[in-house]
Amino acid sequence: MRRRLARSPALIAVSVLLGLAAATAGAGEPRHAIAMHGEPAYPPGFSHFRYANPDPPKGGRLTQAMTGSFDSLNPMIVRGNAFQYVRGYVIESLLARGNDEPFTLYGLIAESVETDAERTYVAFHLDPRARFSDGRPVTAEDVLFSWQLLRDKGRPNHRGYYSKVAKAEKTGERTVRFDFGSERDRELPLILGLMPVLPRHAIDAEKFEETTLQAPIGSGPYRVAEIKPGESVLLKRDPNYWGRELAVNRGHYNFDELRFDFYRDGNTWFEAFKRGLYDVRFETDPGRWATQYNFPAARSQGLIREGIASGQPKPMQAFVFNARRPPFADARVREALIELFDFEWANANLFYGAYQRTASFFEGSELSARGRPADARERDLLAPFRDEIRGDVMEGRYEPPVSDGSGRDRARLKRALELLGAAGYALRNGTLVSPSGEPFAFEIMVATRDEERLALAYSSMLRRAGIAAGIRFVDGAQFERRRQNYDFDVMPYIWQQSLSPGNEQAFYFGSDSADVPGTRNYMGAKSPAVDAMIAALLAARQRQDFVAAVRALDRALISGLYVLPLFHLPEQWIARWPGIERPKQVSLYGSPVETWWREGKR
Repeated sequence: MRRRLARSPALIAVSVLLGLAAATAGAGEPRHAIAMHGEPAYPPGFSHFRYANPDPPKGGRLTQAMTGSFDSLNPMIVRGNAFQYVRGYVIESLLARGNDEPFTLYGLIAESVETDAERTYVAFHLDPRARFSDGRPVTAEDVLFSWQLLRDKGRPNHRGYYSKVAKAEKTGERTVRFDFGSERDRELPLILGLMPVLPRHAIDAEKFEETTLQAPIGSGPYRVAEIKPGESVLLKRDPNYWGRELAVNRGHYNFDELRFDFYRDGNTWFEAFKRGLYDVRFETDPGRWATQYNFPAARSQGLIREGIASGQPKPMQAFVFNARRPPFADARVREALIELFDFEWANANLFYGAYQRTASFFEGSELSARGRPADARERDLLAPFRDEIRGDVMEGRYEPPVSDGSGRDRARLKRALELLGAAGYALRNGTLVSPSGEPFAFEIMVATRDEERLALAYSSMLRRAGIAAGIRFVDGAQFERRRQNYDFDVMPYIWQQSLSPGNEQAFYFGSDSADVPGTRNYMGAKSPAVDAMIAALLAARQRQDFVAAVRALDRALISGLYVLPLFHLPEQWIARWPGIERPKQVSLYGSPVETWWREGKR
């Protein structure tokens, strides 16, 4: 993908604007950390992250729960519905993220990292103490094996990232170096720092792409101890974990056991929490939060409810239009479908007025274009793509349609029918028909009752325009299968963004990912402006240039009308039973569960 972009006139223009130097810089010095922009917040020799309690009680079990199911323990391949928590808890990466900063990585398996000013290469110096759970040392050969395996057989994002490496080699007893050749992607050293490290001696490369429920071997703080396929996974802390004294781990991984239970639907999931079958719940339903947490056990046992604010962008929760299929390939049709959603009615009648409307893919952060006129940097970046960017988006005036809250706003209906008329559709006897006379009908695919409730409300709104939107309720495994293969008309999805978006944006929205199964470009976006802005943010060396590129990307995505933006909560809602404690200090990204602990016995 990057090679194609590197040859495009748009990227050449961006490179000139950002003043990129093509010359290779000299070698750097090994350092304890690497930041995407600027300097790491924590110095060499720091003792722990400020959002972690350095001396918490250890022991006990934390039980968490979720809806859905799983049929694999390998989250690094496309096949199957994998248990995702293998990454981090069981399988570690070379470096660990610091949650106090937009994107800074500190030593983990690699005790230090080295790169040059132009970031034409990165070298990782492995900690001699690093061990897999079977006692075998983590070697440079394991790192090279992991890179090659994931490059050739991993998920599309791994294949895309790791194929950018021009040369990989062992340059010392415990040192691995990756050279990038002509690539000019300043995030690549950090992307490789987050690469999962797999044991070469314990993996059959020929069978790697097959789903498996065999417990993996990793170097992380936990081992897979018990599996009930589709129902639960139990992780137990490795008493011989090599990295427990590292600064990045101090105050982390405090439970002896982590149990993850799966429930088929949202109602059963919540009822299990009321019975105390799991310890902590992250609530996203305002109606449930407002009315259903005053049950007897909550009152008698002192259930703790709290809201935690974070500095990260609010998630983009949306109904996604599959632009690969007619009629969603027409932006006028997508805009009409956005017009017909009555947020004000839904928020008041379904969600107790607790939601706020989302308009940006980086909502509520400095990276968002919402309410901000494009500055000179953004205008320069977007100049070659004027036809793709709406004027109101460039000027910072764009907002999602606002209704009168009645559920029958005639002005919104009129505007939607005008857009549909321009696209060739017409109302005949109360039914909207295409230019060929076919009724306008499509399917909204959902996997939970909460999604179904919202989809039913939206379907009712669409009927006012003569549009028949059926609801297809499928189980979690089928939903994941169809989603990965883009086998849907419309579906709900949530993009979680960080304060340092990078290569993953091509995986989310890049043209080259639109037709590759397993990416998150669910809408099928193919936009030269989007591609060029992703390239620009990857090339940015200064924070102000980076912010301008991300805001310009936001403007291109908003202008594309690829999704119906829904809503977000102003803060994270958490309910936890007494005995489960967390540090008072929260990070930029909230309060990581890895820093929690249990007080006493329950």
